[in-house]
Amino acid sequence: MAGHLARAGHTVTVWNRDAAKARAWVEAHEGRVAATPAEAARGASFVFCCTGDDEALRAVAAGARGALDGMAPGAVFVDHTTVSAAVTRELARRAAARGVAWIDAPVSGGEEGAREGRLTVMAGGDADAFRRVEPLVACYARRALRLGPVGAGQLAKMVNQICIAGLLEALAEGLHFAEAAGLEPGAVVEAIATGAAGSWQMEQRAPTMIERRFDFGFAVDWMRKDLGIALAEARRNGTRLPVTACVEQRFAELQARGRGRWDTSSLITLLDD
Repeated sequence: MAGHLARAGHTVTVWNRDAAKARAWVEAHEGRVAATPAEAARGASFVFCCTGDDEALRAVAAGARGALDGMAPGAVFVDHTTVSAAVTRELARRAAARGVAWIDAPVSGGEEGAREGRLTVMAGGDADAFRRVEPLVACYARRALRLGPVGAGQLAKMVNQICIAGLLEALAEGLHFAEAAGLEPGAVVEAIATGAAGSWQMEQRAPTMIERRFDFGFAVDWMRKDLGIALAEARRNGTRLPVTACVEQRFAELQARGRGRWDTSSLITLLDD
């Protein structure tokens, strides 16, 4: 994502918890490496962050030498991490106290979408701040939509993950059934993919599920983290998510079997087992 910004002619300073990754980025793109998040953010009109979870985001944004320490009033912090709405609102308040606008903007599309510049961005935050940042986000996203105030982006990402989880389990079960019934699964997918059962997951993941190839894509560890966030929010707002709760436990089983770094489509291996 930072590479797309650099290729579009923007001046980019990078920081990463793994300094080697930051150095490798600078070798591949125009830009500068910073020693801390605060240093990376100093003098920047826009700061973009994408990390792992609530605690990582809190540390990078507001910890010792965090990005907010380097940001001037009027700057915008754009968070692409998938985190809880609660930590988003907490950090947005801390940013506002410094005169910094906060946009929560989780993404969908995975590593491939980021690399090819065709992510989908679900955003929450001040409308004027979003309008300012929208042209930059367009460098690596094919669609970015503001859905409401701070936190709305994270809530929308929860909806996204809830829908994906159910689709993945259904696709795994459908392919498992086809194989057990003696059908050629690739031919079955070809027959149904353009009908009512068709989906991005079927198009992108059915072929690799049939091959039992999972060394790519969106890791089980991350999906379980995301579903945990959604289930916690559901408990808070009284929503019932029975299928999501079931699939979250399926991902827990994959983790217990040492498959946490496999793509989420590895759900089918539980049916093989």
